[in-house]
Amino acid sequence: MAQKAELSVVLESFAKNAPEPVVSVITKAISDFTGSFDPKAAIQVGATLPEFTLSDAVGKERSSAEFLAKGPLLVAFYRGEWCPFCNIALVGFQKIIDEIKSKGVSFVAISPELPNQSLSTAEKHDLKFPVLSDVGNKYAKQLGILFQQPDSLRPIFEQFGTNFVERNGDDSLVVPVPATLLIDEKGVVRNTFIDPDYTKRVEPATVLEWINELKK
Repeated sequence: MAQKAELSVVLESFAKNAPEPVVSVITKAISDFTGSFDPKAAIQVGATLPEFTLSDAVGKERSSAEFLAKGPLLVAFYRGEWCPFCNIALVGFQKIIDEIKSKGVSFVAISPELPNQSLSTAEKHDLKFPVLSDVGNKYAKQLGILFQQPDSLRPIFEQFGTNFVERNGDDSLVVPVPATLLIDEKGVVRNTFIDPDYTKRVEPATVLEWINELKK
């Protein structure tokens, strides 16, 4: 099953089974943000990736310079382990990680969740790549990919037991726009997938096409 189909199954199940008021609030939040998001304000192809130094799941600092010293870098931002669409995307990267590495490309996933939460994510999904913590979304802000979720979602998160203070260290409800970036060994962004509708993600096959083009 293509990842798009997997995402559609989750979305259709939500629309069918969730209470109508919940569906309406979430649908409106997505629609409002999609309408207001300025893609030109996000990092663009051809730009130099700003440097980062972020903690991995065990608290070790990892830097963009470290990864780029080995070759190209693939970066994926996700909202958190609580997001089913993000989990599908992470598993999708997991399925192609060996092929990514065989091309000499490093891969990291970044979320605003605290390192101990990232460790839980890595353990639950048996991930074979670093999961980094952008606490406070400081790095995502540099890249222009922030989503300030509306307060109308707070009761829904509470209903589902999603505690952002425990997960992210604050209750701002700010999350990154799910974004996937391919950066060449010189630090230049060569490809991006940035969609304000978080139910849409780049296909793993597309990522492999990017990497193959990079190597030509």
